[in-house]
Amino acid sequence: MNNVLEDPSAPSPAADGRALRWEAHRAERRRTLIKTARRAVHTLGCAASMEEIAAASGTSKSVFYRYFGDKAGLQKAMGEMAVARMQEKILDAGRTAPSARSGLRAMVSAYLQMAETSPNVYLFVTGQLADGGPGQTDSTLSSFFETITAMMDSAMRHYLAGREVPPEASATAQYWPTAALGMIRAAGERWIAAPPGPGKPTEEQMTDQLTAWLFDGIGYDRGHPLPTPPATPSTHEKETQ
Repeated sequence: MNNVLEDPSAPSPAADGRALRWEAHRAERRRTLIKTARRAVHTLGCAASMEEIAAASGTSKSVFYRYFGDKAGLQKAMGEMAVARMQEKILDAGRTAPSARSGLRAMVSAYLQMAETSPNVYLFVTGQLADGGPGQTDSTLSSFFETITAMMDSAMRHYLAGREVPPEASATAQYWPTAALGMIRAAGERWIAAPPGPGKPTEEQMTDQLTAWLFDGIGYDRGHPLPTPPATPSTHEKETQ
């Protein structure tokens, strides 16, 4: 006979199993809501309200509030999914990238493709409003840009490792990832907003140009000094000519 007394307050294995199944159900339901919300925003536009998103998703807005808290929470969740997909692309490209430049190019291309695939979703998750004004990026998706900045930082450090870098450049190198992302984001948003036409660069052309700006900007050992501008004649020289 087993004389060991069991703790009556301890959860039973059956209760643990139900809790695990419930958590798995909630996680799957949350993923499904994010995907349906993405499709809704793609169709309705970046200024879509929670009520419009819920209606297009075939559910009520109370369900979205229960899973995401508010619209900012939904923006953050959709942004995190976009980052996860971007990281997958970059990691896959990085495994076969023959050089640091091609690895950085893959990163730029992944960002632009994300924006080009659905401009409405991109503007929604980055907090931009339909009128082009600033959204709530700092409060809703700061982690979205922090993740990308960290990836930029890793690429920069990998490239600069073992290279001779001027001391003044070393002191400011920490700001490069933020500046790089700012340029990609600003140029990318202007690019996706431009109407289609022969004057609009393709995604590949934009990727190549941004990569050239970014890579040559950190390629200290590949830089070339700017030509010295011709001296401007002084006032006295002008008067004697």
